[in-house]
Amino acid sequence: MSQTSSDAAAAAPGRRRKLLRGLLLIVVLLIAAFALWYFLFGRWAEDTDDAYVVGNQVQITPLVGGTVVAIAADDGMKVEQGQLLVQLDPADTDVAMQQAQANLARTVRQVRGLYRSVEGAQAELNARQISVKRAREDFARRKDLAASGAISNEELAHARDELAAAEAAVAGSRETVERSRALVDDTVIATQPDVQAAAAQLRQAYLNHARAGIVAPVTGYVARRSVQVGQRVQPGAVLMAVVPTEQMWVEANFKETQLRHMRLGQQVELRSDLYGGDVRYAGRITSLGMGTGSAFSLLPAQNASGNWIKIVQRVPVRIAIDEKQLAEHPLRIGLSMKAEVNLHDQQGGVLPAQAATGTVYGTQVYGQQLQAADALIHRIIQDNLPPSARAS
Repeated sequence: MSQTSSDAAAAAPGRRRKLLRGLLLIVVLLIAAFALWYFLFGRWAEDTDDAYVVGNQVQITPLVGGTVVAIAADDGMKVEQGQLLVQLDPADTDVAMQQAQANLARTVRQVRGLYRSVEGAQAELNARQISVKRAREDFARRKDLAASGAISNEELAHARDELAAAEAAVAGSRETVERSRALVDDTVIATQPDVQAAAAQLRQAYLNHARAGIVAPVTGYVARRSVQVGQRVQPGAVLMAVVPTEQMWVEANFKETQLRHMRLGQQVELRSDLYGGDVRYAGRITSLGMGTGSAFSLLPAQNASGNWIKIVQRVPVRIAIDEKQLAEHPLRIGLSMKAEVNLHDQQGGVLPAQAATGTVYGTQVYGQQLQAADALIHRIIQDNLPPSARAS
């Protein structure tokens, strides 16, 4: 019995040493695994949960004042580009457009009269030139007769006065021709200044009438509708917003100490609190902010003040989201996100090397209104031309 107890006591330190060696080995392996992970992956990644979905909020504002008579879209509804959103009372703009149409038609007919007046003035000049020629010939004959004593000097003086009066009339007629021609010279009716001024008035009246119907400049979803039927709105007042779901990105606020190895074009893995870990978005860094959040705040910190305390600043990093994934799993502006940047790609710069070219965002709905106005102007001008001058 005593022999067994002594053997067990002798074996206990051996087992403890084995356990300690095993535990030490496990710790060494864990440290080695962590070191391997850190050098291969950990130090090449930066993450933050201070990230949020940001997107364009296209504000819908009237370009003309008026009273709201209809609202065609409400919060959450999808609208297409060019679709009517709010209708203002068109009565006043309709009257103004009718007056502008009548003014353009009247101006075209008046300018037609100017062209005809040039022809009439030229005909009158031709007639007076014939009169001068006849008066000059009569004066020459009377001058010869007066030299021979056949007529009196008084009659010769009368012939001289008639010639002078005829020449003065020719000068006046020539001035009238030049003055009439100056109003229409080197122009057709459509490009004559008076017609162009009347056309510009009609174009403005047409645009005001068209803009009484407020349309969506982009395709998206309505948000923050504040306008009500019967409300009197002024130009520039925000009535609602349209959010294009494909024009969204993530703004991740990284600490300044995390930006050392960040470059444009690096891949980012994004997760939304809305979908949890089941949905992972593929992102890409498109810009590194040009200032910290505090620098662009409404009341920036005065670092020169006596009570200054150093605080690690955060810089907004813009991350584009894969459009296909965004269409499959739509996001909303303001949602919380988690962003993890893969820093392995160090080929990109921290600032874009090329200047921006072309249009980043745009719409064609207002250009279509102008095209319709020009078509109306062309039709009115053609309708008030003589049949022989109308375009086929």
